[in-house]
Amino acid sequence: MIVDDEPAAHYVLANYIRQNPQLELVQQCYNGIEALNYLRDHEIDLMFLDINMPEVSGLELLQALPNPPRTILTTAYSEFALESYDYGVIDYLLKPIYFPRFLKATERFFAAFGNEKTIVSPAFITIKIDSSIVNIDLQEILFAQSYGNYVKIITAAKTWLATMTTTQLEQSLPADRFMRVHKSYIVAIDKIESSDRETITIHNEKIPVGITYRREMAERIRHLG
Repeated sequence: MIVDDEPAAHYVLANYIRQNPQLELVQQCYNGIEALNYLRDHEIDLMFLDINMPEVSGLELLQALPNPPRTILTTAYSEFALESYDYGVIDYLLKPIYFPRFLKATERFFAAFGNEKTIVSPAFITIKIDSSIVNIDLQEILFAQSYGNYVKIITAAKTWLATMTTTQLEQSLPADRFMRVHKSYIVAIDKIESSDRETITIHNEKIPVGITYRREMAERIRHLG
């Protein structure tokens, strides 16, 4: 179940949960009282719980429950991290939550139950565009370019301006399908049309290859061939 007062947080976590066949989303609550009432009559295995909520905080909810479910805390504030582990939580996720970090937290949950871990490669990336949350199909991404405090994500159809850093984007993309080729560029490996020592071409766009990335890029392209 998800317990969070922010609809955007529900949207992101619900999408991540749907991508893992070992997880089933059974309930979404938007405040601590609602969650408390639900948990009195229902047993669940795992709760994604926001800390900062009106009326009843996430930590207060855990205090009120005699036998709380296994819990992964979610919050935008890191100062509660140390205190949260006093409640036996599995993990502590800082917002914005990216898919690889989500997977790591759920791995800990499966390990606690002795289940085999299943890693599911995402079909899309969830990003923030201005005040909206959107999904971009990974198969449609050609490359990404840093743009100040933002990142331009380029597809054949349009360009998205995401509110994140290039490093954050790199951490969110599956490494078997994307790679950093320059401090300012990340490319989809299967979209590379041609290359030489200093550039690669994707969709008729010349993209520079940094010196420190040339050896790895050459190896990845060689394996594609």
